[in-house]
Amino acid sequence: ANAALARYLGDRNVNLHLVAHQVDPEFLNRPNIAVHLVPRSFGSDALGAWPLARRGRKVARDVMARWRDPHVLVNGGNCSWPDVNWVHFVHHAWTCVDRTGPAWVKAKDRMVNAWGRRQERRAMQCARLVIANSDRTRRDVIERVGIEPGRLLTIHLGSDPGWRPPTAAERTAARARVGAAADRPLAVFVGALGSDQRKGFDTLWTAWRRLCAGSDWDVDLVVAGGGRTLRDWRQHAEWAGLAHRTRFLGFTDRVFDLLAAADVLVSPVRYEAYGLNVQEAICRGVPALVSADAGIADRYPPSLADMILPDPNDAQDLAARMIRWRSDIDGWKRRIAPLSDAFRRYTWADMAATIVAAIERPSNGLV
Repeated sequence: ANAALARYLGDRNVNLHLVAHQVDPEFLNRPNIAVHLVPRSFGSDALGAWPLARRGRKVARDVMARWRDPHVLVNGGNCSWPDVNWVHFVHHAWTCVDRTGPAWVKAKDRMVNAWGRRQERRAMQCARLVIANSDRTRRDVIERVGIEPGRLLTIHLGSDPGWRPPTAAERTAARARVGAAADRPLAVFVGALGSDQRKGFDTLWTAWRRLCAGSDWDVDLVVAGGGRTLRDWRQHAEWAGLAHRTRFLGFTDRVFDLLAAADVLVSPVRYEAYGLNVQEAICRGVPALVSADAGIADRYPPSLADMILPDPNDAQDLAARMIRWRSDIDGWKRRIAPLSDAFRRYTWADMAATIVAAIERPSNGLV
């Protein structure tokens, strides 16, 4: 999302400064874009947060001194500045669930979360405009962070119109790449496998074992995502005798191809400010079972209500919904087609244009 906004501004010859740990190489050699890279200490986001915020404020001060009426946009608690805050995650809305992690990881997660809450409250309180990526995020910012509704605006994430349902040839090639049998349906999970159980893979795994115990369950599962517990989950699959039914890819940048092979995406998240993986799946014509705790669930029409999981901890309900999907695979694909079209029509450029219009609006225009 940040890259899409930067690309939109860069293509319009706006003088742009990017402060980040890393950026896409396309921004490194453009004359109107200055990139300020801030290394992560020991590769840690937590240790890199303070230097990032400090550099962000320094660059903002320099820009304010050199240019007339510049705008400064920050993300969440990354940096405090009294202009625009674009929120992609709300620390106040999520407390880490790390039942399986070592004690030091649990302590670190709680410390980072507490620090993140303090930073995001300070940053959002000083912002004149707060942009939320979903209605769920907007509610969280109001109810949990205490920001007045008059300073808040919801702007959904855009999409790439090229992420459309695959052709038959693309699907065949994609299934061959992931080792999927031509005659077996394929379920996909896309998300990090860290000690924090926010993505809900443990719920999917419980449901998956229950489903695979039935002799008539002919679906295979591909899991895309790296993290601290990836090796543990692979071992669980071996111990359960399900390694032949479950493939763990680890981190991959081939999600576009993976979704071409998929028949359903499963995302039983316990918290998700938006859910770009779900949007991308639907754009590719893949039905997505998603928790009501994800911001994107607010964009599902009533006709797709049975694709929304009321409780991300209820593996039995998830298994039952997957059985209903399996009994009507083609019907589920037809039902999501209108939402797929709507998502693709609202592009990243549309999102960026909406953000720019909101930023340039007079400060009292939201009230």
